[in-house]
Amino acid sequence: MLLCRALAGCGRTSSRGGRAPLCSSSRRHGVGSPGSDEPGGYRDTVLLPRTHFPMKLSGQKLLDRELQTQKECGFADLYTWQRQRKAKKEFCLHDGPPYANGDPHVGHALNKILKDIRNRFEVLRGRQVHYVPGWDCHGLPIELKALGGPGAGGLDPLQVRQKGTVDRAFAAEAIARQKAAFQRWGVMADWDRCYYTYDGAYEAAQIKVFQEMHQKGFIYQDFKPVFWSPSSRTALAEAELEYNPEHVSRAIYATFPLTTPPSALASVAGLEKVSAVVWTTQPWTIPANQAVCFLPHAQYSVVRREDNDQLLLVATERTASLGALLSTALESVCTCTGSQLEGALCKHPTVPGKEVPLLPANHVSVSRGTGLVHTAPAHGMEDYSVASRFQLTLDTSRVVPPRDCTVDEDGRFTEGAGEELQNLPVMSEGTDKVISMLEGQGALLREEPFVHSYPYDWRTKQPVLIRPSRQWFVNTASLRDRAKGALQKVRVLPESSRSSLLDMLDRRTYWCVSRQRSWGVPVPVFYHRETGEALVNRYTVSHVAALLKDKGSDCWWELPIEALLPAEVLEKSKAGPATDYTRGEDVLDIWFDSGVSWAAVLEEEVEEDSEEAESRLSWLPAPLRKPLVPESDSRAEAYVEGKDQLGGWFQSSLLTSVAVRDKAPYKSLVVHGFVVSETGEKMSKSVGNVVDPEAIVNGGTDGGTPAYGADVLRWWVAESNVFSDIQIGPAALGAARDGVGKLRNTLRFLLGNLRGFDPRLHAVAPQEMHYVDQYLLHLLREYSIKVTDAYSEFDAGRALRVLQAFVTGDLSSFYFSIIKDRLYCDPEDSLGRRSCQTVLQEILEGVTRSVAPILPHLAEEVYLHAPGHDEGETLFRSGWIRSSSVWRRPGLEEAVEGACAIRDSFLSAIPGRHAAQYDLSVSIQPGLLFELMESLQEEPASTCSQLAELMMVGRVSLAGELPRDLPPDALIRHGTFLINLEGEEDWGGGGGIREDSAYSIAAVPASGARCPRCRRYTAESTDCLCPRCQTVVSQAVTASP
Repeated sequence: MLLCRALAGCGRTSSRGGRAPLCSSSRRHGVGSPGSDEPGGYRDTVLLPRTHFPMKLSGQKLLDRELQTQKECGFADLYTWQRQRKAKKEFCLHDGPPYANGDPHVGHALNKILKDIRNRFEVLRGRQVHYVPGWDCHGLPIELKALGGPGAGGLDPLQVRQKGTVDRAFAAEAIARQKAAFQRWGVMADWDRCYYTYDGAYEAAQIKVFQEMHQKGFIYQDFKPVFWSPSSRTALAEAELEYNPEHVSRAIYATFPLTTPPSALASVAGLEKVSAVVWTTQPWTIPANQAVCFLPHAQYSVVRREDNDQLLLVATERTASLGALLSTALESVCTCTGSQLEGALCKHPTVPGKEVPLLPANHVSVSRGTGLVHTAPAHGMEDYSVASRFQLTLDTSRVVPPRDCTVDEDGRFTEGAGEELQNLPVMSEGTDKVISMLEGQGALLREEPFVHSYPYDWRTKQPVLIRPSRQWFVNTASLRDRAKGALQKVRVLPESSRSSLLDMLDRRTYWCVSRQRSWGVPVPVFYHRETGEALVNRYTVSHVAALLKDKGSDCWWELPIEALLPAEVLEKSKAGPATDYTRGEDVLDIWFDSGVSWAAVLEEEVEEDSEEAESRLSWLPAPLRKPLVPESDSRAEAYVEGKDQLGGWFQSSLLTSVAVRDKAPYKSLVVHGFVVSETGEKMSKSVGNVVDPEAIVNGGTDGGTPAYGADVLRWWVAESNVFSDIQIGPAALGAARDGVGKLRNTLRFLLGNLRGFDPRLHAVAPQEMHYVDQYLLHLLREYSIKVTDAYSEFDAGRALRVLQAFVTGDLSSFYFSIIKDRLYCDPEDSLGRRSCQTVLQEILEGVTRSVAPILPHLAEEVYLHAPGHDEGETLFRSGWIRSSSVWRRPGLEEAVEGACAIRDSFLSAIPGRHAAQYDLSVSIQPGLLFELMESLQEEPASTCSQLAELMMVGRVSLAGELPRDLPPDALIRHGTFLINLEGEEDWGGGGGIREDSAYSIAAVPASGARCPRCRRYTAESTDCLCPRCQTVVSQAVTASP
């Protein structure tokens, strides 16, 4: 079946006949724009684009326009409107709470705008978006800033809490600044109804999660080594560490004389005085040593120093490097395997009379040091594992400081370390003293500076240490397999981040969730004054939760113990009088604070002991309170945060949710990178490469940074590869501004050519359109599918690339150049022009809606100028791209693309010259390609057929062979076009057609003269109009008064 020929070619109007051709006294040469202003020109008869939409906005005009658009188009009310409308599906993007402790920065911009792009996309698609912005209002960053820095010590917890108004005021000020910035960037939310981790109801939900995890055995109290920050005097979780790769430690090689040699060495004569050699970068931990560990399967050697005959025990692999370090030859005396060292004892080098065993351990490495590891269970996680395995003593009483903890909260040696060391800071003077003690005992072989990566407190930027402390822990080891199972059901973007998340889970055997701070949520535990036994159960926690919800967490420190533990609670708990107990003084880790946000914000749960059904979400306004999914699957569609949250919020949320609900709190994780300078460097105020988003949007106060506006900032976010580190600077922002500017000009072109067009009155049905117009609808449908898929994948960058390819390739370089003659020079109300305008209106709608999630200000501004909308209607309340399945016409696609292949061959033959200056002969042997071209031009030759329009030439001749009388200067080309109509029922009954069709073309100088109105070479002479323009101008003259 051939393509329907419903659209016939233009009528063969001739100047020969009744009407004399309209002529001009001035002669025109070359090719110009239709209707240019020349003497006697026809500019007033040409329908050039006209619109009030400004070509360019900059400076204060740009800022005023964006703010006016936000006001006119109801940005502030959009979130509430979409929450109240009926929708079949809901989309929940759960906001990870940023710290309420500073001004907004470009990291905020990246994160919030990335989320908003997806939320706005979902609103346009008709879904009901659930997005409640939140802030993390607890923790040391706020406490330190509010109280004046680390030196504001000396206050007991109650005094700090009494200054809580300072902390709250500080947090509130930071929240207000951040919130204002987010609103200015166009982020959609109900900004009067956010969540805050210091809200009493939030805190109540948090301690209930603690109780549920404790009841299930996932939270326990223990005395074990933890990361400790002397500068902030609190335990830290791994997520609160940052590693300094340039930290310099004083590494030492020390000897531990063997007092009881292993059996493998006891029988060897002359080995009575052998010393095991250890290497450590933390000399201050030597006094706490309880063992020396070896690798069971490694080979060890006793070597003799050539310079002093000292006998040393080291890993065989480390002999050469140790000899070079000591500047002496080491002679091997005997060797044995590591497992043969078991049972040996060593003399402690700094504690008189103390012996320590040699023990096997798989964490020992022979790639560095000596292959023998000094082991102090109080100051190392792996050391603690060895102590647990071999039951080395580690005091677990509630005595403070514990007997085996030789370092206090300030990082100083305790009395237990000995009189020589007591009160010395371990990282400085204490290290000096320990090295001096080793040297005095003849146990120091070598000291050297060692540069390595070392953990620092991410807040104070000071080194941390490991020390044992009685804390509350989450048993991540028992949750690990369940968490991994839950992650299998979670989509991770990019997928490479999944392995990082799993690796961090594997490395985390326990999570310390208690902190020795005052500004935070209390660990809801009471302790018996005599036994130290903890009292925590659902009765005590439910009562405390009710108090927190009503009074806030200050009440934990302010109320008497009798109010915290009333008689009815004690009776249910089967506990003694309240006076037997004391409240705990620790607060919960801020990662636990934010990690339970799923319980406080997403989940609907009825209180167990309440007479009225009361929701955890009752503190939220009614429109936000309903559960996300009635079937109780209260998981967010997505969590979207930076890659630093792989070990932070992503993990803490996963562990708490799996522990309580046995499922992840999210269906997908989106992990974006960090913002860096244009040279790839981390941003730092000291380096001077920090980019302020306020200056980006509104311009720098020094005049050095122009006002880019919010949409340029949003374009930068969208255009970036957010799954890696994102560069920002003048070049990146300039490129973003250029991208927005080019798109703006394209949209202005569309608006200008829709002047006088109302789609409700003038739209043309697809089947009545020109084929190239129908083809553009086909391309627009494909474009809408691609851009929808990109947004659905959180890939706004791909959406922009698809947009730019469509605008530059399909529109500007192809369609716009083809249709300008029809748009400008055909009669205003002609079918061909209305057909073209109908498509332009669909393109305007599709492109504007597709870019609206990224550029909401520009999209709404365009919508205000676009035809066919009711007064007060806004784009975001009118839906996503509307495309029809009838736009997909593969047979039509082959016809137009076949013509385009011929066109490409023609244009390649005339590089640098104008196609309109030529006539074109097309030769195709009878077959499917010929039939397709006939559907575009029924006549053997035409100046105004659809094929002539596509070729943009004066005249097209279509025949089975090229003319024989071609002039010598004719440009001849040959080519083929593969027709592939596979699976199309209209072409071969469902089996499809594949046909490789040959064609030839010959281009010769145009035989017609250049029309002074339309500039096409279709006139009889240079001072006369072409037949089409004669008709249009005559009608205009007739219609004029």
